[in-house]
Amino acid sequence: MLSRKGIIPEDYLLTRLAEDVQQPKFKATPGKARFIAKSGTCNVAHTNIREQGRFLQDVFTTLVDLKWLHTLIIFTMSFLCSWLLFGMIWWLIAFAHGDLDQKGDDFVPCVTDIHSFSSAFLFSIEVQVTIGFGGRMITEECVSAIIILIVQNIVGLVINAIMLGCIFMKTAQANRRAETLIFSKHAVISIRNNKLCFMIRIGDLRKSMIISATVRMQVVRRTTTPEGEVVPLDQIDIHMDNPVGTNGIFLVSPLIICHVIDKDSPLYEMSASDLQCDDIEVIVVLEGVVETTGITTQARTSYVSEEILWGQRFVPTVSVDDGMYAVDYSKFGNTVKVPTPCCSAKKLDETGGVARFKLHGGATLRASVRRRKQPSIISL
Repeated sequence: MLSRKGIIPEDYLLTRLAEDVQQPKFKATPGKARFIAKSGTCNVAHTNIREQGRFLQDVFTTLVDLKWLHTLIIFTMSFLCSWLLFGMIWWLIAFAHGDLDQKGDDFVPCVTDIHSFSSAFLFSIEVQVTIGFGGRMITEECVSAIIILIVQNIVGLVINAIMLGCIFMKTAQANRRAETLIFSKHAVISIRNNKLCFMIRIGDLRKSMIISATVRMQVVRRTTTPEGEVVPLDQIDIHMDNPVGTNGIFLVSPLIICHVIDKDSPLYEMSASDLQCDDIEVIVVLEGVVETTGITTQARTSYVSEEILWGQRFVPTVSVDDGMYAVDYSKFGNTVKVPTPCCSAKKLDETGGVARFKLHGGATLRASVRRRKQPSIISL
């Protein structure tokens, strides 16, 4: 791991690799489970799936999704079973033609030098992997032997294509590239460009770029519709102002992704005290095309309410050194406190906005404290 090798300090890094990096200890909300783990894995268990046969309809994807141990076992057994099967067929052909019995010099066997099942099994291996030691070979005596030779070659090519393709896809999976896409450990809420904003920082440790990189955010929370329907995991998209002003980002150096908390934001009515009371989770998804392979990759993380710092902002990480921009990753997750109103963005707009807050010298606007609701057991 990069953090273990000392390239990047552990105190300021969160990556998909750094699952065991020491992180601040938060008191978990009783009965609260994360939808997306910090490492990007989905915390969802699929149970009571009755139609298991659907997985066999897409065998290749099923093989790629298996663990390496299971894949290697299937890889080995597929070859062994095919060798044994065709070895038995070659032995039956030799037995039916009488090749196993000792004949005169004028006798022409279907396959030369087959005297037992062991020799038939060795000939099966030679045919399928095209070794051809020269001791055994097929003759034109038996049409059935010629047909079996063609069938075994085709079956061997199919097995090679499937298994080698599966292993290649497992080694070139897009989530491997996501190991070097990093997120800040915490999200922050503060004033930026005279607006109350929710911000995170992302970065890429490799020199090879992520092409057409995009960032999406969602708020996951428990909501109730006007009809009284309870939605345990309501996923609400939130709009972001990308640093480059377009839908894509140019991820050469660490970037701060900003979401303006306006009237269309699901965080519009949330104050600093509400943040500590509500059980919300902000999911961040970074997608892009790997420059070297052309494969689309995706990195994910999430921030629960305890990991969102109100009234702080990220410190700069880029400096100019000898005519070149240098990125100091030791400051990647560093934040500093800044004057920020503690009220919600809605109340801030009602009381005159950020201009009035600055006019009063950054005096903190307090918000009424709501009690945390008792956690309830939700059945999905």
